[in-house]
Amino acid sequence: MTNFTPAAFTRSFSSTSSKFIPTSKRMHKVLKECAMKLVDLKIFTEYLENWVTEKVYSETSNEEQCFSSPFLLDDLRTFDLALEAVLFQQLLRMPYPPYSSDSLKEDEYLALEDFIHTAAEGLWRAFWHKNKPFPYFVSCPRYPGSRFYTVDKAISRGRLKQLCGAALMSNCNGNLNAHWDDVIMLVLFKRDILKGSESGFSSSIICEALFYAIHTLLSRSVTKYDSGTGDYVFVSIVDSKFGGVVKLGGNIGKLEVDLSNPYESVVEWIKFHAEVSISFVDQIWNKLGNVNWGDLGTLQILLSIFYSMIRWNGPPRKSMASLAEDHSRRLQKRRMESQLSERENALAAYEHGSNHYGEIVELDCENKQNMKMKSSNIKLSPGEIILLEDQNQGLESFQIQKFLDDRSGCSYIAAAADNPAELLTLYVGAHPSRLEPSWEDMNLWYQVQRQTKVLNILKQQGISSGHLPQIIASGRVMHSGHCEKKSPKGCCDHPWCGTPILVASPLGEPVSSIVAHYGPFSAEESIRCCRDCLEALRSAKMVNIMHGDISPENIIHVVNHKNSRKSRSFFLISWGRAILEDRDSPALNLQFSSAHALQHGKLCPSSDIESLVYLVYFLSGGPLQQQDSIESALKWRQRCWTKRLIQKHLSEVSPLLKTFADYVDSICGTPYAVDYDVWLNRLRGAVDGSLEKGKRVELALTLKDFAETSANSGGASSS
Repeated sequence: MTNFTPAAFTRSFSSTSSKFIPTSKRMHKVLKECAMKLVDLKIFTEYLENWVTEKVYSETSNEEQCFSSPFLLDDLRTFDLALEAVLFQQLLRMPYPPYSSDSLKEDEYLALEDFIHTAAEGLWRAFWHKNKPFPYFVSCPRYPGSRFYTVDKAISRGRLKQLCGAALMSNCNGNLNAHWDDVIMLVLFKRDILKGSESGFSSSIICEALFYAIHTLLSRSVTKYDSGTGDYVFVSIVDSKFGGVVKLGGNIGKLEVDLSNPYESVVEWIKFHAEVSISFVDQIWNKLGNVNWGDLGTLQILLSIFYSMIRWNGPPRKSMASLAEDHSRRLQKRRMESQLSERENALAAYEHGSNHYGEIVELDCENKQNMKMKSSNIKLSPGEIILLEDQNQGLESFQIQKFLDDRSGCSYIAAAADNPAELLTLYVGAHPSRLEPSWEDMNLWYQVQRQTKVLNILKQQGISSGHLPQIIASGRVMHSGHCEKKSPKGCCDHPWCGTPILVASPLGEPVSSIVAHYGPFSAEESIRCCRDCLEALRSAKMVNIMHGDISPENIIHVVNHKNSRKSRSFFLISWGRAILEDRDSPALNLQFSSAHALQHGKLCPSSDIESLVYLVYFLSGGPLQQQDSIESALKWRQRCWTKRLIQKHLSEVSPLLKTFADYVDSICGTPYAVDYDVWLNRLRGAVDGSLEKGKRVELALTLKDFAETSANSGGASSS
């Protein structure tokens, strides 16, 4: 087995990255003609297959008779540890059919394209640059010398069946027109790569991989790379289950080209001057079509991409070894935390001292309380008083009434000491020293720190609405005893010191709970909820803030008793995932997020009201299927809008809600702004009954015309 270490790859890069100056125009012309003539896979295989078969299936014990692996097992182990810090997000699943079917080829190529892009981008962000532009793209060839296509373009032009695979391409020059000399590495997509072989590639598949590899090397030598030094290229071969890697490297300057028979010339170079390495074939995708990122098959593909990126962009800023070292630190940290947790959760502590000779000693109440506080974030009980240090209003105290069993896990019902009759919502964040990259801690951060920021912006900009939450107080908790913090924004050793808290008004019941207990809303309540949420969204949009997380858990129903009159209204809460700028990402909810958010991870102008339509559809009794993936969620949306299932259901609830859905359908996923004022006037009129008879007739005709226009246009069925 040949040792191809990262250092060796680095040296190779430094020696070959200079611009190629051909030794003679004739040599340049010969290589170019050779690359142009080397296009027949069948002829190439006839010349090479016997040699490959002898190397693969030779029964001799001579190690030189078989191909070595391009990767050392130790390198794969180190790479596996380094990848603990890499975030790979697979969005599309690879179909895993029990039999071959051309009808699945579109899904297979889309999944392959997504896999290569996700893998390369994850490696780029982890090893090279976290924020710099991603310098690669994925494109698909049909045969050597052919043009490249995206999968979507190949589908639209009817050339999907002709594609041989997908390639990771360089766009360092900002040019997305793909050429063979820009190929970083190639992935061939085959059907049943283990057919006729128990554990490895067949000779014909290896020949095909080498065919594309030599064509890539020739294309590079003609345009970019010094033909007098070594070069290499990785070609991965995958199907919908397994995959492996073939590597071809060598000094292309030693190729003696006979243009009358370029195939024989190239094969002779491969046999006597090149180095061919072939990895084991192992599983990549599981039976659900998800990538097993930590398995051997996937690791080999990822490592081939990693080395190819080193070959193209030079050594990474962070090495495999440095990221792998973090594994030991993470492991040691977990061990320490585990030991600490075991001690803190023990019923009795073991205290070794000169007076006790190792017996078990019962702790006093104060020590028990300190251990309880250190073991987790703040857990408050009814009746407890929380002292809050607000930078603007000084110290304020609140009494805990009840824990709110919502999805945030940090909410309480509380009352201010100076106004015990008014119940408020109190959010408790995570202690600064305990913030870790887990969903629970990030959720606390969004609920408290970021929601505080958003609500303060609304308050400072003078945005007042009867359907937006209002900040009562925000700051950090004050603990009992002496505080030894060295600065106003610092923390002392007390486990509660510095924990952020937000107190907001009003307190209400989530509509998800109302539907669960009492069933669907009436038409009047559905329209009222739609109107109130739309008013809250309009108010926030005045300062370019979008909510981004509309769901039944984030809408509360509030009943007010003032002046012997009872009023009902809905409030849009949980503004921690609000979108303030382009880099902000919304929360993704398979049931209620907009199609644009699910597809692109960002909002368009109509995203919030698209989510509002799904919300009203759910509240009024519309059937919502449980979705298990983004793909299925997008298909559900496309089917509902195309078949007008949402409009058909809402038409039975309210013609106005049905027409509102038609309007949303017409602007879904577009850059057009939402006409809040027109729809607020119509919804207010329906709720308050303030429309005069003539106005109602006029409005009904307008809505009818709009509905017919929207139905004819097809609306947002493409979303």
